Amino acid sequence: MTKEAAPASLAAASPAAAPAPAIGVVGCGYWGRNLVRNFAQLGALAAITDAHGPTAQQFAAQYSVPARDWGALLADPAITGVAIAAPAAQHGALVREALAAGKDVFVEKPLALDLAEAEALCRQAESAGRVLMVGHLLQYHPAFLRLRELVSSGALGRLQYVYSNRLNLGKIRTEENILWSFAPHDISMILALVGAAPEHVAAEGAAYLHPRIADVSTTHMRFANGVRAHVFVSWLHPFKEQKLVVVGEQGMAVFEDGQPWERKLLLYRHRIEWRAGSPEPARAEGEPVVLAAEEPLRAECAHFLDCIATRARPRTDGREGLAVLRVLDAAQRSLEALVPNGAGAPAPAAVADVPAPAPEAAANPGIDPKAFVHESAYVDQPSRIGAGTRIWHFSHVLANTSIGRDCSIGQNVVLGPDVTVGDGCKIQNNVSLYKGVTLEDGVFCGPSCVFTNVVNPRAGIRRMDEVRETLVRRGATIGANATIVCGHSLGEYCFIAAGAVVTKDVPAFALMAGVPARRIGWMSRAGHRLGPDLVCPQTGARYRQTAPDRLEEIA
Repeated sequence: MTKEAAPASLAAASPAAAPAPAIGVVGCGYWGRNLVRNFAQLGALAAITDAHGPTAQQFAAQYSVPARDWGALLADPAITGVAIAAPAAQHGALVREALAAGKDVFVEKPLALDLAEAEALCRQAESAGRVLMVGHLLQYHPAFLRLRELVSSGALGRLQYVYSNRLNLGKIRTEENILWSFAPHDISMILALVGAAPEHVAAEGAAYLHPRIADVSTTHMRFANGVRAHVFVSWLHPFKEQKLVVVGEQGMAVFEDGQPWERKLLLYRHRIEWRAGSPEPARAEGEPVVLAAEEPLRAECAHFLDCIATRARPRTDGREGLAVLRVLDAAQRSLEALVPNGAGAPAPAAVADVPAPAPEAAANPGIDPKAFVHESAYVDQPSRIGAGTRIWHFSHVLANTSIGRDCSIGQNVVLGPDVTVGDGCKIQNNVSLYKGVTLEDGVFCGPSCVFTNVVNPRAGIRRMDEVRETLVRRGATIGANATIVCGHSLGEYCFIAAGAVVTKDVPAFALMAGVPARRIGWMSRAGHRLGPDLVCPQTGARYRQTAPDRLEEIA
């Protein structure tokens, strides 16, 4: 799915000429006052409500808008959206009531404190055709947006490790622990960079100021594509630090929000060089990445207003917020085995049911605007899809996959991670291309053909470090239900018959059939079987056999 294609339920809810959004802000405390200021500056602030009457009156007078109680705000048809900055424990109920009143909703993180409640809120918003957006602020930070572009473009090479430190002395909470207070932003950024949900999460931490509320925690995440990540958060730290480090095969990047704008994002083109069989780092100076200085909260508020006006799905919509909550829930379950004293090893919590962040929830700069991705398909980030390529129902493109121009990807196809597909390829229904497979231009993959990537797999033994690469040369055809055993190369314009099992390299133009496959003849570039004269019956192109398993086209 892509962000630009709004779901039918949202599109249907959009009037022909919608009025400018009018926002009621709920909560004018520590963070809510910033929402009030930004919506006022954007010309969209229409009303204020706060549990503390004098505070509501103060901000209402400052920004010349009425102070309303919650019920009156929901009943006002002129209020098109609400922005909620109440205590986290109230988020679920407030969002539910606002959606029921027909309002579009922006809610600060977390969406809710209960997974089931968060899932219900997503369904409610989708059913009602309402915008539901979660305040994962750093997804709107110019430095993070540029960092995502670097990852998606391949400037860092294949993603390997991501880690984040969010440390400070306070602001200490008594309702939620450090994990739920500080970590959501970092988890949101990591999921967006990796483009998938982690397979497993393990967390450890300790409580010092309250017997059951963790003050310090470290959360470890492991992803199916080999990426690892961790998030270290604490409100018992002598100084403030907000740093995200992204490590790739060809470079590293550091997003440090506490630095001035000219140094918020640094690119390090470090390399590892092998000398006499030993790895040695070749260090490089940090290169500042030029950024446009813009307040992230203003960009986030403007994005909410734009989604209300256009009925587009927000970059951090309810489903993205739900994916973050699932990771938090798994981390909390792991953490509970350790708090209060933090002794022992963290128990991992499986999160296999965490849906990857829907690509429509965040623009993927790797998808060409002229490509088509069906609304039921998913494209993880980073990935690249060329102009004219069409990806159909229920297909999934995993991270670090590159698809060329004018390709056709059928239904229920899985590509990746780390797969390359050239221009003009056609991949029929129910095909999976796994890590290590490369298709050159013009390759045809018939329905349900199979590519392996490990020779001797076992369910209980992880062998992803034993992946063998498979190369399919230009113009090759692979028939329905054929199997390509990994570690081999298929020559240009070869033809693999339906049901064949390829267990060795295939010459160019070879016609292969059987189990195991053997050469039974030759095929022309145009896809016709050649007779003894080696002349294509369609085009008249002539060929010559220069060795028992070598055919060449005569120029």
